Amino acid sequence: MDFDEKEMDIFNEVMEVVGKYPNFENYELRAEPALKISGLEIYPDRRKIYRDRREISLTAKEYDLLCFLVTNRGRVLTYDQIYRKIWGEYAQDIENNNTIGFHICNLREKLFSASPDAPFTIRCERNVGYCFGLIPE
Repeated sequence: MDFDEKEMDIFNEVMEVVGKYPNFENYELRAEPALKISGLEIYPDRRKIYRDRREISLTAKEYDLLCFLVTNRGRVLTYDQIYRKIWGEYAQDIENNNTIGFHICNLREKLFSASPDAPFTIRCERNVGYCFGLIPE
């Protein structure tokens, strides 16, 4: 990035002010490491998902769902657990289960269209919830 002379003066002034406060670096967020599982890469600090180095475009809820499922891979997460974590509310009726199912369906479609031979699955446990798991080779 190139600055003209006026922009460079302003930048130098800002850096001079920042330099006067040694604790300023405390405001920088720590970089979160990428979560990599079976060719799927999740970058929490950028909220990006990649499969074989190609970005998969997800909505905010789909991203949150995937992260929650992957973080708890192998565990069956109940509708109530999912709804409380992703929507921040208690699941009180079947409509909430349908909401979760709708988002899971969209998530599956996006993940598997990006990689039909993906070595993982999002399994439905009927009347209980969902589970992210690896497919044995």
